[in-house]
Amino acid sequence: MSTVSTHDRGYGYAHAVRMEWIKLRTLRSTRWTLLAAIASAIGIATAVGASEHTDPVSDVTNSILSGVAPGLLLLGILGVLTMTSEYSSGMILATLAAVPNRLRLLAAKATVFGLAALAVGEAAAFLAFFAGSAALPQGQPAPALDQPAVLRAVVLSGAGLSLVSLLGLGLGAILRHSAVALAVFVVGALLVGQFALVFAPSAARYVPLGIVANSLAVATPKADALSPWAGLGLLCLYAAVALGAGGWLLTRRDS
Repeated sequence: MSTVSTHDRGYGYAHAVRMEWIKLRTLRSTRWTLLAAIASAIGIATAVGASEHTDPVSDVTNSILSGVAPGLLLLGILGVLTMTSEYSSGMILATLAAVPNRLRLLAAKATVFGLAALAVGEAAAFLAFFAGSAALPQGQPAPALDQPAVLRAVVLSGAGLSLVSLLGLGLGAILRHSAVALAVFVVGALLVGQFALVFAPSAARYVPLGIVANSLAVATPKADALSPWAGLGLLCLYAAVALGAGGWLLTRRDS
């Protein structure tokens, strides 16, 4: 394994960001995936809201925000493919010719995709909240954004989607092969999380799916979950570690 030079030449950071933005917005599959994340959030939140029963102790906000769950899968997969498709298509050679500094390249990708995922995540969370609230049965009190912790739950749900997408991007940089990276993401971040939610609640607090569901998307904190800010911090750590490891490997491997 050879060490790859990352000396400063080629496009600067601003040009690299512009290049990545052009790539992202011109891919039809990207647009459809982002729209699917929003549409699924609205659809599920509406169905959940319509089936919600009056219960003074239930966290209606948390129930409605379960609609963002498919977005975790969709945006995470898109994050993986944003990196691995460069290798599978052979585009990585042209990309590195334009931006030889590999850390700068990864930073540009993370900036563009992370901000796009954040915008989509927040749109999905807010639209899910409004759709689910509107679908609540007559007589069921609807949560409002000016109620304690409700706005925080909605905003952090959208942020959680962005961080999970960056985790996927980092895994793509680490593993490079689409099938392997997708398998690791789906099994490690989602299926293990779903299993933990059902069979090991004490462990679920530390997996991405459990963090978003039980820490970020709650107006009423759960006793067996991390606090909202601790959960957000742990998701930030996961994304930072994945991107850091991906960047380290990117500078030490041949393209």
